[in-house]
Amino acid sequence: MILPIRAFGDPVLRKVGKDIDKNYPELQELIDNMFDTMNSANGIGLAAPQIGLDIRLFIIDVSPLADDDDYEDIKDELVNFKKVFINAKILEESGEEWKFNEGCLSIPDVREDVKRKSNILIEYYDENFVKHTETFSDIRARVIQHEYDHIEGTLFTDHLSSLKKKLVKGKLTKISQGDVSISYKMRFPK
Repeated sequence: MILPIRAFGDPVLRKVGKDIDKNYPELQELIDNMFDTMNSANGIGLAAPQIGLDIRLFIIDVSPLADDDDYEDIKDELVNFKKVFINAKILEESGEEWKFNEGCLSIPDVREDVKRKSNILIEYYDENFVKHTETFSDIRARVIQHEYDHIEGTLFTDHLSSLKKKLVKGKLTKISQGDVSISYKMRFPK
């Protein structure tokens, strides 16, 4: 089932997510619905706060990037990179900071360069509640960091300079008022 994505200005996007356990009601259905929602919006990541739930759950599927010439050198790693992250904790960020033009399904039509570290060490549970501690780099680390921010109540626009924040303020206000044209289901703040 495709769920409405919460838009910038919705208070749930600013909440720090709560841990869940394997008995969370209808967890597999929720995960399936999140993948359906993300795919219908042509996204590569989606966090539970973006669908109105303040829990520590996010999903990513970067396999569409495997066809992008920019990622030719890591194509094999991307082609099947579809993961569920539950109760994730980034333990370490390392490496060089690099800029990348980020966007967000909750902030349509806004894209800006964001600096992030190139490598992360993250601890999380998968959809079967098997615990993992893994290191990720490149675009995979970037997408994980972006989605992880959501479960921490942070948006990519929070990483912008004061000047950039001023430049996008008008767009953000319009989004929070529902004044945006999108091709997917969205719920705007009241």
